[in-house]
Amino acid sequence: MSLSERLEKDYLTAFKAKKTDEVAVLRMLKAAVKNKQVDLRRELTDSEILDVVAKQVKQRQESIDQFRAAGRIDLAEIEEREHLLLRAYLPTALSSQELEEAVAMTIQTLGASGMKDMGKVMNAIMGEHAGRVDGKELSALVRAKLSS
Repeated sequence: MSLSERLEKDYLTAFKAKKTDEVAVLRMLKAAVKNKQVDLRRELTDSEILDVVAKQVKQRQESIDQFRAAGRIDLAEIEEREHLLLRAYLPTALSSQELEEAVAMTIQTLGASGMKDMGKVMNAIMGEHAGRVDGKELSALVRAKLSS
């Protein structure tokens, strides 16, 4: 089952079960996917839908951080529930050990030798492990490996 089919099926199931929170989150996600589809003027691949989901997850995480910093725990909890629902559509994230191994292997494969090669390494890993890697964590790890 493709990711778009899964989204539609989950939306209908939540709608029939009257799970208002889930329906709202899935409706928002479907709208974001539809907007991207309209922008590109074609059907989206599962990889492109994953990018949309990842972007939504990242937005939720940033909102959670901002709400907590402002002392708005009530709003942060709402965002956390939405964040959890959206994370279910992403593949499982790489562990820190798996990420370190991927970085080391990619650096060796590409023959990267310094900071000038950071973009190549980042793009290779992000392409190979789409939706499974946090960009900030990856950037810090690649920077540390290439600097030493």
